[in-house]
Amino acid sequence: MCLFLQVDPKDYMFSGLKDETVGRLPGKVAGQQFLIQDCENCNIYIFDHSATVTIDDCTNCVIFLGPVKGSVFFRNCRDCKSALACQQFRVRDCRKLEVFLCCATQPIIESSTNIKFGCFQWYYPELAFQFKDAGLSIFNNTWSNIHDFTPVSGELNWSLLPEDAVIQDHVPLPTTEELKAVRLSTEASRSIVPVSRGQRQKNSDESCLVVLFAGDYTIANARKLIDELVGKGFFLVQTKEVSMKAEDAQRVFREKAPDFLPLLNKGTFWMIGPVIALEFNGDGAVEGCQLIVNEIFSGTKMFVSESKDAASGDVDSFYNFADIQMGK
Repeated sequence: MCLFLQVDPKDYMFSGLKDETVGRLPGKVAGQQFLIQDCENCNIYIFDHSATVTIDDCTNCVIFLGPVKGSVFFRNCRDCKSALACQQFRVRDCRKLEVFLCCATQPIIESSTNIKFGCFQWYYPELAFQFKDAGLSIFNNTWSNIHDFTPVSGELNWSLLPEDAVIQDHVPLPTTEELKAVRLSTEASRSIVPVSRGQRQKNSDESCLVVLFAGDYTIANARKLIDELVGKGFFLVQTKEVSMKAEDAQRVFREKAPDFLPLLNKGTFWMIGPVIALEFNGDGAVEGCQLIVNEIFSGTKMFVSESKDAASGDVDSFYNFADIQMGK
């Protein structure tokens, strides 16, 4: 006999609320679809993963969404501030939104104005597992690469928030006792998603590409490397996690490829796992990356750009390959 768990749609909806702080704790949504509609002057926090989230006709709301396996769609909203992570992000018929975003694909706006974007920056203990449950990589975040379906000549319907924007000034932490029980932090150094500069103007004409290969500690090593280099004044521009075949390595790593082929494949058909690529920027970035990798990760084989001249080609080659691989 099959037992079906009855799902009550009302448990996965906030509708018609005004001047309230509401939310769902970790484990309470568990991959279901969620709907937020007709809310005004509310603070809404979904501290769990979900399938899709639709936000309709909301005004002056603060909205936090844990990882969303599919799409987040804002329609006919205004004066809202949000932090969220998703596979696809779309805004239609909205005005004056601020979004701190982690998005695996290119964010899209349509018939909307004054939409501002920043990089997702958030931590709570369950969040890393929720990213896994939603099938999202913390390293695949195209938060600043916006596509406007309905551009207006001479106007820009979207912009990036100031780099020094403090996320809590836009999306404050919850104040109710129930939601305060979630151990939250918005410090950049604790953020589950690495805080990247994205499409902002680079500070220097020198970048460096570092590629980490699949292993037991790859994610931890990537985080440690980011902490070390950001701590030394370099900027993390972009990150990517993607599967790589031998022929891709030949194209991206060129004459260095033979050094890394054993890290990609065990045998003919068994790929070990995805690689993680990090682009750092700043004067002396190549030397800085080489020093840190040699000092701290001497037992771990990584690809690091050899020189400033080679690095720009490395970055272009890798991200062109990654864009094709991810179907852009």
